Amino acid sequence: MDIDRLDLRILAILQKNNRLSNIELADQVGLSAPACLKRVQRLRKEKVIVDDVSIINPKLVGNTLTMIVSVEMDRDQADIYQRFRRSMDQAPEITQCYQVSGNYDFLLVVCVKDIQAYEEFVDRVLHTQLNIRKFHTSVSLRTVKFSTEVDLKGLTKDR
Repeated sequence: MDIDRLDLRILAILQKNNRLSNIELADQVGLSAPACLKRVQRLRKEKVIVDDVSIINPKLVGNTLTMIVSVEMDRDQADIYQRFRRSMDQAPEITQCYQVSGNYDFLLVVCVKDIQAYEEFVDRVLHTQLNIRKFHTSVSLRTVKFSTEVDLKGLTKDR
């Protein structure tokens, strides 16, 4: 997909605030409203923009602990990994799940109310996975940086 400077400007603005009206966005980018809308629709259709969400403060809903869980699987088989990925997708406490290289196979970000809720998660989700060799849990002491923005450098050839 060809992305030009106007598309990049639209993406940069929407990453910071996707609640702007099309008229406000068009004004900030320097396009007519119909032209801007057409570009945004194309970016969505081409899956450059994959979702529009509201990010909720986890502490305000009672989730005060963030755990980083490294998981090592017992065997390196595609069907085992596929089952594991599906089950991780079903656990509401898991906000992020990455299949990784290195000493571990998966990295999970788990958001829970307290240590008891984490223990219940472990019993319900991790201990029922027969192919986990081991897992290691780190407790996040503080969030230093959290962003959903993607660095847009290199996305386009200047035209």
